[in-house]
Amino acid sequence: MKILALHGPNLDRLGEREPDIYGSARLADIVALLKERGEALGVDVESCQSNEEGELVSKIASVAGVFDGMIFNPAAYTHTSVALRDAVSASPVPCVEVHLSNVHAREEFRHKSLTAAVCIGQIMGFGVQSYILGLEAIVEHLRNQK
Repeated sequence: MKILALHGPNLDRLGEREPDIYGSARLADIVALLKERGEALGVDVESCQSNEEGELVSKIASVAGVFDGMIFNPAAYTHTSVALRDAVSASPVPCVEVHLSNVHAREEFRHKSLTAAVCIGQIMGFGVQSYILGLEAIVEHLRNQK
């Protein structure tokens, strides 16, 4: 089983950007933890990060036949990108949306996710653990589908 962990804009700046909100872990730390947990679950995890909306859309469009599932942190695009919503919706690959912070405890404009409705679930507010929980959830979902 192969899972894509897709990371949206500014997540390449984790560890230096607003650590009081996002924590001190860097994206490389999250990627390493996902790979380690993936190995324990018997799955291969590949990660990809982009600050560009179009690159994220293209990556989602290319997952069919390559990946069995996705975990996706659209970051700021969560609240603004119809294009990403449509890409996730059009993909036959199930997706779990993840966020480091609890977006509902933040600014009002962050309370609406355009992508959540086309994902099988959403996990947020647990810091780095949100990614691990998201990975476990998509793996469990896929195993239950068989």
